Amino acid sequence: MKQYHDLLKSILKNGAEHRDRTGVGTISHFGHQTRFDLRDGFPLVTTKKVPFRWVAEELFWFLSGSTDERELRARGVDIWSEWADEAHTSRFGREAGDLGPIYGYLWRSFGGNYPARDGVDQIARLINEIERNPNSRRLIVTGWDPRQCDNVDLPPCHTLFEFKVEREKILHCQLYQRSADAFLGVPFNISSYALLTHMVAHVCGLEPGEFVYSLGDYHIYSNHLEQVAELLSREPLPLPRLEIMDEGGRLRGLEGLLSFKYDHLRLVGYKSHGKIAAPVAV
Repeated sequence: MKQYHDLLKSILKNGAEHRDRTGVGTISHFGHQTRFDLRDGFPLVTTKKVPFRWVAEELFWFLSGSTDERELRARGVDIWSEWADEAHTSRFGREAGDLGPIYGYLWRSFGGNYPARDGVDQIARLINEIERNPNSRRLIVTGWDPRQCDNVDLPPCHTLFEFKVEREKILHCQLYQRSADAFLGVPFNISSYALLTHMVAHVCGLEPGEFVYSLGDYHIYSNHLEQVAELLSREPLPLPRLEIMDEGGRLRGLEGLLSFKYDHLRLVGYKSHGKIAAPVAV
């Protein structure tokens, strides 16, 4: 994961101090792009422990269309809990746990009247287009709705992703992320979209290709600097491989994508340095 180390070093070299909404403060830089060839291994950071099951369960939760944090927590994943308590949700007239129109809703019901599921199912449209018209340049899912971005405590940071089918065989993905917490969030984001690319490729009968990662404001919080220094002192280890367990080839199309469970995934050869704890800026 040299690309991840280079991303952190880019902030330290080129960034400037920046005030932000959390009040913590960051070293921030604007505009960065890196690439991961998924055929060379699965891009899961090795210089600190990243809980792959949490990455997968969060992605399954997004794809389900749910915005109820309690459903994610029931899977043993509490990474959204800071934004789901009553102090945060009541500002928008919602009960604790109801995060409002965030990723799941925007992906599966864009433009709808929340909480009614009466908008555009972008994931269904995406899979249909890949299968029906693989040469399309419109294989896009957006998570940014200016009508809704001020109606949630944390509007989507990873805002738009696009797929491209190469030679009707290989599937590439590019993500644009407007805001990136480089120490805590970015390792999750990289592996989440790499996993999504693998899953979409599988259900559409394609092979995963490259994941292209494009960033707007990418930053290190001021209370993460010691953790970043520790991580950068560690030597990256070989990347693992991801295998999808699909006996009988039942995971196909939209239904197959929405049926994925953690048992369908096997991460082979993941070795990492130890966990590095850091506080979340809410």
